[in-house]
Order: sequence, then structure tokens, then C-alpha cells
Amino acid sequence: MEQLIAELGKLPGIGVKSAQRLAFHLIAMDPEDVHHLAETMVSARDTIRYCKQCYTLTDQELCGVCSDPERDQKTIMVVETTRDMLAYEKTGKYTGVYHVLHGAISPMSGIGPDDIRLKELIERLRGDVDEVIIATNSSLEGETTAMYISKLIKPTGIKVTRIASGVPVGGDLEYTDEVTLLRALNGRVEL
Repeated sequence: MEQLIAELGKLPGIGVKSAQRLAFHLIAMDPEDVHHLAETMVSARDTIRYCKQCYTLTDQELCGVCSDPERDQKTIMVVETTRDMLAYEKTGKYTGVYHVLHGAISPMSGIGPDDIRLKELIERLRGDVDEVIIATNSSLEGETTAMYISKLIKPTGIKVTRIASGVPVGGDLEYTDEVTLLRALNGRVEL
């Protein structure tokens, strides 16, 4: 039991108490369900790979978005992680394709431009691309990455845009930082 708890505790976001709860839950589960869970995890680890075009996770050569003929291949949204891509996909409103960087430039953490999928993005831009939407996080690292990408792409003549940022729905202005308030003001739209 201690070994199971220790292994579960290695998962991100799982502390000792959560690992204990999961371990006791697994022990109480039907053995068939535990085997199915273990087989699913091993199968996922063995079959999931990067899409050869956008670098999201998939079990095919091209992910479902890249292989969809209805998607606008000329508009590429650049995101930091597959989770960010999935968040946009949930909206059901974005019809272009993506490019997943798998990180952001962070000199303090020793992550430079060569450590994320920027070379692959630049390679994609040699094709027929009209616009690159930079949708990195509003963190220092995300902003640094956005500026770096913008400087790389602008000389090519491809339109470069940045997602808007501002006050979240349900957020109180008094608790919102100055940079976010300024962006909300600058990114305002006519009603």
C-alpha cells in the first residue's frame, strides 16, 4: 500500500492525502475495473504522440483538427499547451488550426526559444498562411513568448494578432491588477 501511495504521489497535483484516497479507492474497486484502468493508461502512453503538423497530442499522424477539411488552414492560433488548445475548442467558435509550443520562453527557468516548438512554427509559415493568432498566457513568460514570436513573424508580411485580455466575467474591478485593467480599457469594443 505504501508503494502504491508513493507512486500515485508522483503525479502532478497529487499530495500525500490525495494519493492515499486514490490508493484506497483503487483497492476497493472491482479488480476488472482496475485492470482496465491500468491497460488504458499503458495503451495511452504507448499510442499517443505529437501531431506532425500542430504538435498537439493525438493517436493519429494528424490530429482531428489538422485533418478536418472544414478548418481554415490559413489561420494558426499559437498556444502554449494542448490544454490551452482544448479550452478554445470547447468554445466551438474558432475555425482555424493550432500550433502547440509545449511551453513558453522563460530565461529564469532556462527555457529559451530553442526549447519550445518555434522552429516548427516558422516552418509552417512557409506555407499558405494569412494570420497567426498568438494566444499565449498573460504571464511574464507568455508575454515574452508573444513578443518574440511577433518579432519573428512580422518581417514575413503575415498578419500577427494577440488575443485580448481583460477583466474576467464575474470579476470585481477592485481586485483586478492595473495591467489587466489597462488592457481591458485598450481592448474595449463598441456596443
